[in-house]
Amino acid sequence: MDIEGFVRARIDDYDYDDLAEILAVRIREYKNITEENSVEMAKAVIDEVSTTLKLNESDDEFLKEIASVNKADVLMGEMGVGSRGAGDFFVHRKIAEIVSSTDTASLVNPSEQDDGGVVKAPVKNDEVYITTAVDGIHSRLSEYPFLGGFHVTRATLRDVCVMGADPVAILSDVHLADDGDVAKIFDFTAGVAAVSELVDVPIVAGSTLRVGGDMVLGDRFVSAVGSVGVSAYPPTARKGATEGDIILLTEGSGGGTITTTALYNGFFDVVWDTMNVNFVQASHALFEADLVKDIHAMTDVTNGGLRGDAHEISNTTGVGLEFYEKEIRQMVAPNVLNMLETLNIDPLGVSTDSLMLIAPPEIVGDIKKAVSKYDVAISEIGEVNNSGEPILIKEDSTEEKLVPLFREAAYTKIKKLVGETTPEDFEEMKEKVQKASDAAIAKKDKVIEHIRGN
Repeated sequence: MDIEGFVRARIDDYDYDDLAEILAVRIREYKNITEENSVEMAKAVIDEVSTTLKLNESDDEFLKEIASVNKADVLMGEMGVGSRGAGDFFVHRKIAEIVSSTDTASLVNPSEQDDGGVVKAPVKNDEVYITTAVDGIHSRLSEYPFLGGFHVTRATLRDVCVMGADPVAILSDVHLADDGDVAKIFDFTAGVAAVSELVDVPIVAGSTLRVGGDMVLGDRFVSAVGSVGVSAYPPTARKGATEGDIILLTEGSGGGTITTTALYNGFFDVVWDTMNVNFVQASHALFEADLVKDIHAMTDVTNGGLRGDAHEISNTTGVGLEFYEKEIRQMVAPNVLNMLETLNIDPLGVSTDSLMLIAPPEIVGDIKKAVSKYDVAISEIGEVNNSGEPILIKEDSTEEKLVPLFREAAYTKIKKLVGETTPEDFEEMKEKVQKASDAAIAKKDKVIEHIRGN
């Protein structure tokens, strides 16, 4: 419970003592403290919020402008942010616009919708490409921190690998709410460490904080893991896909999303299918065989499933992609595919954590041989053409254009209730979000001008 948010939402509707009493009752639902102490705590929060509101009366108009949010009046859930669909992709493109508005440069940045970013290091007489990536723990794994740590670490390492970089370091950021048991931190770290040891990449740094400090009650656990990779070759970003290339896919058994699906739908045995480092091993095989430099593009089937990845690759590069449904289904681990079909979840609309490679035909045989060395299944699932659209050739030979849903395929009961359909006012929402993004860029520019002027 966010008690600061609770107060901010109600401070104009209640007098001081009534609001303090209402909040004190909520505090005692979480804290084993006396009524007197809960009231004092509630009053402290109200006093702090009241003090910050005095900023609105300040004569410093510029500070008020910086401190205030130019609201879009569009909520995260309404827009589907984090749900790996059309709404989420749109917001990420706005984030990319803010990043691109800076007077800095990188080889790969968020504007290309890759999960990892790449810079060329200024190393004398040599070329070194540094890739960084960061991923957050799956929100529904807060109660399962070891699994959350394991899968978020795999996710960030995947994001580095698909840029053609060899992972060399892992970073961990842990946030546990005020009433959370400290053991959750240890369990999460152990999950991160398990992957670290399995792939021989060290954990080098991190941070540990409380969610919202004193202002958030409960035991919600959120975190992120980052990674760093290096390469002697330019990145294998999505923009490298070329007409005539072959699309290959490794067998995917899922990560945080499939684990969440299994736990919250009672398919507990499927959790074990997800506990592997096949993706990193397959990527390492490509490094060992010195094939990375010849691969045009690599990506992991995560955000919005294959539907989302296909759309983003086609949208970024302008090429067409033709996929074969039968071959794709064969590259989903049998237990995982059975669970998805039993629950009526679209395998193409959910993260399966497969490695997808786009490469010229002449090296396809070498890629298969290298990856198979680590007992990771891999198959050809399509090809790149000049149609400009991602198309799925179904098992009955009919064609379907691959379009991401507003949210990724619903894989829990609560997600099914929220739904996957695009809101009727989606275009209006996009306009509001665009204005908020533009306002943020303008604020950034104004602050930079002010600081440089001083």
